[in-house]
Amino acid sequence: MITRFALFEGSVKPGMTEAFRAAVLERLVPLWAQFPGNTDVRVMFSDDRDEGAPEFPLILAISYPDKAAMEGALDSPFRAQSRDVTGEIVDAFFDGRIHHHVTQCNEFKA
Repeated sequence: MITRFALFEGSVKPGMTEAFRAAVLERLVPLWAQFPGNTDVRVMFSDDRDEGAPEFPLILAISYPDKAAMEGALDSPFRAQSRDVTGEIVDAFFDGRIHHHVTQCNEFKA
């Protein structure tokens, strides 16, 4: 299992937090959920962080069974649509950058 993270590093424009979150949930999550081959989509909004830590108002995690499934999703029309919508949301609500990281997922139940 692998997970591809999109880290939104920066800040939501002042007074726009709720609108930003609503736009992500209403406009992007339905597209992300349609990425072919994904096993789950996790959307995490930041509420707090350590003093001096960089700000990540949104972290997206989409998991896939393997790299081939991820690559298929990245080539899908849903990804192209999500990039367009992400651009609109970023322009309206977000100041910063988005970077992606692919990780091997190891899960341990408590």
